[in-house]
Amino acid sequence: MKPRTLRRRLLIEATIALLLARFAVRVMPAEKIVSWASRSPRRPDRFTPTTLIQAICRTVDEVGERPWMRAVCLPKAIAAQAMLRRRGVGGHLCLGAGRKEGELAAHAWLELEQDVIIGGNGGLDRCTRLVSFG
Repeated sequence: MKPRTLRRRLLIEATIALLLARFAVRVMPAEKIVSWASRSPRRPDRFTPTTLIQAICRTVDEVGERPWMRAVCLPKAIAAQAMLRRRGVGGHLCLGAGRKEGELAAHAWLELEQDVIIGGNGGLDRCTRLVSFG
């Protein structure tokens, strides 16, 4: 597949995944989201190229930061996890809490083999991991 075609497909998929993730966070009960995030890929693939994983994460971050989307950390992590799971890659959705400017703040991020691939720049250093799914 040509790089431009792959890029276009990833942009479309990331947009749809982020819209669905934002909708799920606002409407669905937390138990449904947790059970969905805890599932492993149907067909695990250990040979997914690292460049594809990085491209998915960059695309989710890019689409999530657009002014019309403005997705926060939890929908970004859910969308990236869904996109990776489709390709057989099982990431861990992590939730944590900490203090930001004296107030309690929550943060979500996605880990793959102990590496933070989504949400690492959103104050992860001030957060304590509370739970991990996946």
